[in-house]
Amino acid sequence: MKLPKELRDKRELGGPVKSKNCTIKGCSETAIRSLSENSWKNYIEKAGLRYKKNSQHKIYLCKQHYNQANKFRKSQDKVFQKKGFLDNATATTVKKGKLDF
Repeated sequence: MKLPKELRDKRELGGPVKSKNCTIKGCSETAIRSLSENSWKNYIEKAGLRYKKNSQHKIYLCKQHYNQANKFRKSQDKVFQKKGFLDNATATTVKKGKLDF
């Protein structure tokens, strides 16, 4: 008999799970995140972390290294955050049919 999705325990259905280790050089803790190498490579390298490359193009990070990389990513996102269209624009005034900038 098949159970509804809400009642299924996903751990039972998945089979044995291999735990991955952190791919940062010198770290052997269990990874909590697997990230795409294409999108996270720059953030990890600029945060001062060196990682071991693998054929799957994934970066596995433990909690400590993920926090470091994510903190750097958030700081970079704030620098390049989009501003409002007219936030920095100077106000224009109209005097008798002429525009002054």
